[in-house]
Amino acid sequence: MTLRDAADRPVGGMDALPPLHHVDDGIVLHRNVMITMRDGIRLAADIYRPAIDGVPIAEPLPVILERTAYGKSERSRSEIEVGMERPMTRAEVASHFVRHGYVVIYQDCRGRYNSEGEFVKYLSEGRDGFDTLDWVVRQAWNNGKVGTMGLSYAAHTQMALACLNPPGLATMVLDSGGFANAFTCGIRQGGAFELKQATWAYNNAHESPVVRDDPLLAKALAAEDLRSWFKAMPWSEGRSPVRWVPDYEAYLLEQWRHGTFDDYWRQVGLYAAGHYDHFPDIPVAFLSSWYDCYVSCTFDNYAGLSRSGTRHLDVIMGPGLHGNRNTSFAGDVSFGPQAAIGGNLAPSWLEFRRHWFDRWLKGIEPTEPRGPRVQLFLMGGGTGRRDENGRLDHGGAWIESSQWPLPQSEECRLYLHADGRLSRSRPTVAAAPLVYDFDPDDPVPTIGGALTSGRPVFEGGGFDQREDERFYGVRRVGLPLSARADVLSFETEALASDMAIVGPVTMHLFASTDGPDTDFTAKLIDVYPPSEDYPTGFALILTDGIFRCRYRKSFEQPEPCMPGEIMEITIEPFATANLFKAGHRIRIDISSSNFPKYDVNPNTGAPEGAGRTRRVARNAVFCDDTHPSSLTLHMVPTEQLASACRPQAR
Repeated sequence: MTLRDAADRPVGGMDALPPLHHVDDGIVLHRNVMITMRDGIRLAADIYRPAIDGVPIAEPLPVILERTAYGKSERSRSEIEVGMERPMTRAEVASHFVRHGYVVIYQDCRGRYNSEGEFVKYLSEGRDGFDTLDWVVRQAWNNGKVGTMGLSYAAHTQMALACLNPPGLATMVLDSGGFANAFTCGIRQGGAFELKQATWAYNNAHESPVVRDDPLLAKALAAEDLRSWFKAMPWSEGRSPVRWVPDYEAYLLEQWRHGTFDDYWRQVGLYAAGHYDHFPDIPVAFLSSWYDCYVSCTFDNYAGLSRSGTRHLDVIMGPGLHGNRNTSFAGDVSFGPQAAIGGNLAPSWLEFRRHWFDRWLKGIEPTEPRGPRVQLFLMGGGTGRRDENGRLDHGGAWIESSQWPLPQSEECRLYLHADGRLSRSRPTVAAAPLVYDFDPDDPVPTIGGALTSGRPVFEGGGFDQREDERFYGVRRVGLPLSARADVLSFETEALASDMAIVGPVTMHLFASTDGPDTDFTAKLIDVYPPSEDYPTGFALILTDGIFRCRYRKSFEQPEPCMPGEIMEITIEPFATANLFKAGHRIRIDISSSNFPKYDVNPNTGAPEGAGRTRRVARNAVFCDDTHPSSLTLHMVPTEQLASACRPQAR
């Protein structure tokens, strides 16, 4: 019998289990076990257990739990191994762990799929996770140990419950998510709003209970043109494509409009940074990738949980998109077969997790004992030719360290010069500022980068920074973004030798504006020289960031900008790891928008997400002897890379 054949209605109380269903030889399933939360709302869980002749074994076992907003019996797109054509089912993933002596539980989050209650994104996951673990450890079939896993939202649910130090939590595998501070990464960045929250709300409203139960409502929602709605921002009550599901529209608008960092952003589920000292002392595996939208969450959580000095923490950073740990490309760029976790860092992603849980839930030490480890994919070093799929062969290799940032890295400060140079030499003359007009009706279009959940409006990955009809909002197809008058490009001379940049990226900018508010953006680019395959070269985006100037003094107390004020602001693009080959150039692009990745500043000083009028801002960037704008990177001497490279397969 398949899981879909056994689609029972939710039944049962706190300790009641519904009838068993045979999944496979030696595995049975309790489907839609309703677990009661402290407020009486019941959340649905599927519980997979090892069995003999269809009878669950009596021995108490460790539990692996995943709490998801994406359907506990739906396929997860990320559960795909190297060589597979489609992802595994939840039952197939569960079976792998059950056969190795675990009970596996998948649970629908509040207000999603078979669970009761109202879905308010992120804010119920701490309490609901705690209550779920409290229930699990009181079951006779659990030995008191619970490990958690899950990608994206299922990583957010883990971090939220860990903030409350629930009973039984023994280890976590945090895969591409888990907010350290949602105000600075995940919902907002540098004060700007991440519009993946808007596309996510619309796309996932289709799975809300009210839409699933009302065919007419489902048709109304599906009939909305989301791409056109992005031209009508900011949205408001009843004036959005999500208006058919008021609960989703309400939480989205609240996140969008809540621009000041206050107690709202310090809630459990949004702000693990305020709870690190209360976390259980457990081992944690962090996973993300350079084109994932949770790079800084991963490293901030790693740093915060490292403070105790007692936890075993591992980090894996691949090169790809959000959750695509076994693919070899991102956007128009290929990293080669060595980029996948499967076959390189572990036999498979399933086996990586199984060995992790064996170690920390069963005490089975690995055959090669080791301490905590940071494993990073260093992008770059490829041929620079088009591969058989038409992608740029950027290449790369895995490196490892005992800590982050890499202890052998050295700060490298590059200064912006008025003539477009980017160099180690500090400006020595009183050059005039570089001035441009930022028109919010003509924002710089987003062309790749660290993005997720943006379809059908935008998509992340490595792309040439050239306007292409594939990208939303382009108006000058064929021209590089650097041809725009509102994009300031600064680049080094062609590098005489390879240069590895591994670590945080910081843009310290002196700037001004003639209005009460504006934004500044920074984008780090690996500039390929012209070649036969790419006659005009290839400007590969590596990472980018943004800063909203009303927050230049404090995220807690925004202040309008003052005419004539030269502001010192810091833009923090995500960290990266890239080998700039000899002949390449390092480039930083400065502008004031990156849409639709971030919301567009109307330059009026209007409250966040509420400005219906717009004005053109005259912005200026200073790069003179008294206002030396600079880019700080972390360089690893190439002679030390060999010792950091790890064997590719085990």
